[in-house]
Formats: sequence, structure tokens, C-alpha cells
Amino acid sequence: MSKRVRTAVFPVAGLGTRFLPATKALPKEMLTVVDRPLIQYAVDEAREAGIEHFVFVTGRNKGVIEDHFDRQFELETTLEVRGKTAALEELRKDLPSAGRTSFTRQQEPLGLGHAVWCARDIVGDSPFALLLPDMLFKGQPGVLKQMMDAYEETGGNIIAVEEVPEKEVSAYGIIARGEGPDTGFAITQMVEKPKREDAPSNLIISGRYILQPEIFNLLADQPRGAGGEIQITDAMQTLMHHQPFTGVKYKGQSFDCGSKIGFLTANVVYALDRDDIRSGFIKELKKLDLGDQLDG
Repeated sequence: MSKRVRTAVFPVAGLGTRFLPATKALPKEMLTVVDRPLIQYAVDEAREAGIEHFVFVTGRNKGVIEDHFDRQFELETTLEVRGKTAALEELRKDLPSAGRTSFTRQQEPLGLGHAVWCARDIVGDSPFALLLPDMLFKGQPGVLKQMMDAYEETGGNIIAVEEVPEKEVSAYGIIARGEGPDTGFAITQMVEKPKREDAPSNLIISGRYILQPEIFNLLADQPRGAGGEIQITDAMQTLMHHQPFTGVKYKGQSFDCGSKIGFLTANVVYALDRDDIRSGFIKELKKLDLGDQLDG
């Protein structure tokens, strides 16, 4: 029987250069979609999937992330005195309970693989989930929960995938699909940013993983790959020789909030999904009279 996945790793040390100057002092993971930071959405998704321990791999100037997941007694007292019980309850339900969060530093910008390796001593000899907060997923149930369901059936390593137009495959890590249904099929190959004519499919690795702890030993000796960074995909390709990898073509919608277009789109979609602001938001959009601009 496979070990239960209780821990999730969140790499949050990136510089967020695509959102400068906004991210000069504010971590990109704290950018808000409507009224919740990106990192909160990722933590919520992990909690829904049964995760009990949340590990954040941070960098310099990221202390506000740690503050976000801590209690703020002055704020809570003020809300309580003013009778703002709904806001107070919202704050409290977002917090992992005491002792459920850990923070470690990635002291050099050496890529995603290195960030994951920095969490090795905290994760220990257990499988773990890896969530990239830049990627926001809207699904019922959440994407990680869908992956957990597959993990209970297959064990091993799980990767969430989605389809993209064939002309875009050269921008992503691509997998080759083996036998099995969308809810859990064999992955037979991984290729990082292949040419369109060389891509084994149009299924991309989309920012959610369940990995076995043996990945840490591989990352320790992993040579630098693309961009001079330690790439998690390179280590996974090696691990495939020893352990199975399963793909889950998840049900839902993704938003690459590391890009301005994806971030803005997510704000619109999530705003329209909110009962408390939907009608007012639609009214304001209609006032803008965007017809000609949208046609262009």
C-alpha cells in the first residue's frame, strides 16, 4: 500500500520579474485574484486534498508570506470589537493550525529542482505534493484532490496534465501518453520544450505533482540544465527508469498567473463566479462599452 501524502511543498522564492515593478517589494505569490493571494488559493487546494503539513521554500524579501499564514492579534481584536464577525471567521479559517507550516530558504536562484531539494530535510522519507502557486486551477474537486484519487489507485508519481494547441508545445514540458483513462494513465516519456514536430503529444506538465522522496537523491546530483538551473523535469526523467509515473488529465480550468494575461483573466473569471460581486461587476463592465476594443 502506498504511503499517504500528508505534506505539500510550495516553491515561493521566485523574483516575479514579469510583474515588475509591482513585485519589487511584494512577492508575486501575494498578488491577489479578487481578494485572495495566489498562495492562499494553492494552500486551499492542498488542504481540500487532505494535506496536513505545508512547506514553503522562500527567498529574501518573502517574509510577508510567513506573516500571511500567522495570526495577527491586533487585527483580530479590532475586527472582534467592531463586530465584523464574518471577516474574522474568514481570516481564521484560512490559517493552517499551529505547527502545520514550515519555512526554509532557497539561498540561490538555481531553479525549481533546487527549490524542491531545499525542502528535503523537512519532507523526509515520504511522498509529497508539489504545487506551483503561479498556476491557479479552478475545478470541482480541486486538481490536487483529483490527483490524490489517482494516487490511491496507482501509487508512484502523479503529474497533472492539460492539452494545449500543437503550435504551443515548444513552450512547455510535454508527456507521452500510455494506456489508461484520463483519470490516470501511464506516462511513457517526458520532453522539455520540444520542437512541434518532435513533441510526443500536446499534453503539458501543468504545475501540480505528487512525487516520491527518491527524487531528492536525484536532485542532489542533478547537473544544471536549461537556463543554467536545476530542472525538476530532468530528475523526473531519471526517476521514470525506476518508478512509474501516472498522468491525470484533470477536469477544470487553469490560469497561468505568472503572465499578465493569465492573471487578468483569472481575476475576471473569479469575480464573475462570486455571488457577492458578480452583478455589480457585470454592471461596471457594461458601462465601459468595450465592444470596439473587444472586436479589435
